[in-house]
Amino acid sequence: MGVGVLRMTMAQALVRFLDHQYICMDGQETKFVEGIATIFGHGNVCGIGQALDENPGGLKYFQGKNEQGMAHMATAFARQNNRKKIIACSSSIGPGAANMVTAAACASVNNIPLLLLPGDTFATRQPDPVLQQVEQSTSLQTTTNDAFKAVCKYWDRVERPEQLMTAMINAMRILTDPAEAGAVCIAIPQDVQGESYDYPEYFFQKRVHRIVRQIPSREEIDDMEKILQNSKRPLVICGGGVKYSGAGEILEKFCEQFHIPFAETQAGKSACPSSSPYNLGGIGVTGNLAANTIGRDADMLLSVGSRLSDFTTSSKWLFQNPNLKIVSINVSRFHAYKMDAVPVIGDARTTLEMLTEQLKKDGYSPAYQGEIENAKAAWAEEMKQLASYSYGKEFEPMVEDRAPDSIEKYIKMTGSNVTQTAAICAIRKGIAKDAIIIGAAGSLPGDLQRMWTTDARDSYHMEYGYSCMGYEIAGAFGIKLAKPDQEVYAMCGDGSFMMLHSELVTSIQEHQKINILLFDNASNGCINNLEMSNGIGNLGTEFRFRDPVTGKQSGDFVPISFAAIAAGYGAKGYTVRTMEELKAALEDSKKQTVSTLIDIKALPKTMTHDYDSWWHVGVASTSGTEAERKAFNRKESYRRNSRRY
Repeated sequence: MGVGVLRMTMAQALVRFLDHQYICMDGQETKFVEGIATIFGHGNVCGIGQALDENPGGLKYFQGKNEQGMAHMATAFARQNNRKKIIACSSSIGPGAANMVTAAACASVNNIPLLLLPGDTFATRQPDPVLQQVEQSTSLQTTTNDAFKAVCKYWDRVERPEQLMTAMINAMRILTDPAEAGAVCIAIPQDVQGESYDYPEYFFQKRVHRIVRQIPSREEIDDMEKILQNSKRPLVICGGGVKYSGAGEILEKFCEQFHIPFAETQAGKSACPSSSPYNLGGIGVTGNLAANTIGRDADMLLSVGSRLSDFTTSSKWLFQNPNLKIVSINVSRFHAYKMDAVPVIGDARTTLEMLTEQLKKDGYSPAYQGEIENAKAAWAEEMKQLASYSYGKEFEPMVEDRAPDSIEKYIKMTGSNVTQTAAICAIRKGIAKDAIIIGAAGSLPGDLQRMWTTDARDSYHMEYGYSCMGYEIAGAFGIKLAKPDQEVYAMCGDGSFMMLHSELVTSIQEHQKINILLFDNASNGCINNLEMSNGIGNLGTEFRFRDPVTGKQSGDFVPISFAAIAAGYGAKGYTVRTMEELKAALEDSKKQTVSTLIDIKALPKTMTHDYDSWWHVGVASTSGTEAERKAFNRKESYRRNSRRY
């Protein structure tokens, strides 16, 4: 039987294949690959570049400015689309490919599909060493792209054009699997990209990858219900899997029907409305007082779609009830088995629906007697204090400050009196209710998980699995591509901005307005707090001039106009030093059609601090200072009261 063939280059076949991939979930079909983002170099411009120029089909082309930022943009785009759409990323060989390794790790940690197509050295090896080629004397097979193996869920190298077919089928297998989704690297040697092959026509047929809601076994439902029936003080953890499953509404109704409180992880926040009477807010190291108070005494933890990371569990210290039982609902067996939980392998929405029906039939009611309401009321009072926190005669830093002159120096240098917590509260009031915020690193994720409230589903986008500095601005652009009708705000610190902000230019190029809310406290403040709270001095975490006398970086703060940088790119920039200026800038930014940046000169040490939580970090067991010895002893006392695994 004859099979129709199409003679084309490997790169042309790759583009054609990607253009015919679709996702189907709950009967709704979606084109899977939106387009390809690239930064061209000699390793891909004459291969995949030629294919995109000649016939991109229905794929859009996006011009990145930095390979890492470009891939972060694609990750955020996929995440905001609940993993049903992707933008593939291609780079040249060598440094272009290596730049994407960080982004690959970020996507894999967060279980977000990210397809990377880095160019590679010649398969023939004829011109070796190729420009930008890393040569290993132990193996000529090793290239820069081998670095992706440790951070990708699937890795392949197409050394012959016909290998593309099995490589891409397996790539789609991972990219469309809710349990295994993450980064996929298909390395494409630059000579092979241009080689031709008679591809069978059926390779380019429309492929619909069906995401089927996994149904747990009846025995798993029975196990879960039995534990819950024996619980008096249960607590539900709302993880990122709730969002991807579209289970927010059923989780909310489940908790309201059976009077069970729930708390949010960073990935799960905004799956359910903050206004729900059973929503305690963020939990764990960056959790608030309400959730951590209830979590401390809970006798049953029902984790839904969570990896149960160290921040969610407060390094396994938070849940102090010795009789605590843990049940974990997850599509991934790997995640479901964590913390020695009773695993329930299934889709979040389907599993909660089954559990709801079972409990309705058998009846269930916890023993809470006002504890939920009291915990929420106590946090509401704390929120009032955070909103009104300001510099004045009685001002004290929220976080202990061991350099007492630093705030006074900062105020003198900038003329600012803005505290971080008050600014966040003002921003919440000043932007649209359905605005999407994004963050990733520093002290802002902690403040936002504790303080941010929203009833707009999927409007809180926090990358805190890898906490990757530089994700914020590139990610904001990716979100805007996914949700062009909503305002998007990137919340970042000065450290993150300086590390990576290249895709701000791409947002301007594409006429996709994003808003950057930059908190400038002249430091990597989160790590500065961690450093000083563990007895260490003040080394390398503040942006200060070097003192010519002592030789240390202990001089005045380095002044930077981030608004001027943004303006230089063509964005609208603002510098604010008072709460009134902040409110005015927020209002004016809404009127702009171009991307904006508000440079908020925030007082250092004015972020929120711990609320009955602990984070396990390595502390020196031998030290010459009393402060560090006390920090080690404190760490050991917490560790002894934590679950071992």
